[in-house]
Amino acid sequence: MYLTEKRAEFADATLRSHRSRLRHFAEWCDEQDVTNLNTLTGRELHRYRLWRRDDGDLSLASEKTQMDTIRVFIRWAESIDAVQPDLCQKVVSPTLTGDDNVRDVMVDAEEAEQILEYLRTYEYASERHVCFRLMWRAALRRGAVVALDIKDYDSGEQSLQVKHRPDSGTPIKNKSRGERFIALSDDTCEVVDAWLTDQRPDVTDQEGREPLLATPQGRPHPTTIQTYLYSVTKPCFSTGKCPHDRKIKECDAAVDRTKASKCPSSLSPHALRRGAITYWLSSDFPETVVSDRANVSTEILSKHYDRRSEHKKMEQRRKFLDNI
Repeated sequence: MYLTEKRAEFADATLRSHRSRLRHFAEWCDEQDVTNLNTLTGRELHRYRLWRRDDGDLSLASEKTQMDTIRVFIRWAESIDAVQPDLCQKVVSPTLTGDDNVRDVMVDAEEAEQILEYLRTYEYASERHVCFRLMWRAALRRGAVVALDIKDYDSGEQSLQVKHRPDSGTPIKNKSRGERFIALSDDTCEVVDAWLTDQRPDVTDQEGREPLLATPQGRPHPTTIQTYLYSVTKPCFSTGKCPHDRKIKECDAAVDRTKASKCPSSLSPHALRRGAITYWLSSDFPETVVSDRANVSTEILSKHYDRRSEHKKMEQRRKFLDNI
């Protein structure tokens, strides 16, 4: 009932996130034989929080996200008399300070160029090559890559148009505010042109649209894009070496691309986007240019994406201040 009501309010990605987080809560209720939320107490919600904390992979920021979602859910449950009044006030969520809510994990420029060189040599114009190049060169979000149609690409003008099309199954983050044109380089257009000419499957999606990045089944699912990124960012993919002293031929993450996320060094689409934005900023691109191209506010850009050191920022400012 909660997810159905929130469908009109949340973007699809947000709805999926809430469904995923609440699945943990449902699992805990099942383990604790909680079959009626009317009897739920603040003490039990605290036990749930400790149960989630027992997951060793849960950071403080992730714990806060989990509990904040529970609070939103409980507040909604109060509105339909499904829980005790004011129970949402008893949901305890950690307070983040300093950089607790900022992640530094990213694909750096040297790693990205090494991966691109490998793809150019051994998988030229493949789906993984096109996907990685667009996400690195244009800092596209996963959802934006999924949403692209062939008609959104203009080879002559060397551009991409990112569009919000919720009615036909491809919403994008920030909705209409996320729509934009993105300029592409000669090299990127050559890769995309080769993909469209020689390798792209001749398919449409369920809406009859022609996705730019396609699989034999049609438009790729967001998790497919995630799998592409995990599979090419594991170190053994482009270097042939494992920093974790695993035998590559015996490692599931190495030999099965669908299990690449199990590699401790493989990285997500967000880490690639963070790396691309940091690279642009480190290359003296103006913040407003980076903000517009990546579709992210300057405030969020600074807090969540800019991983330059303070010393690096000082040296960049020096170039503009020598004559003052």
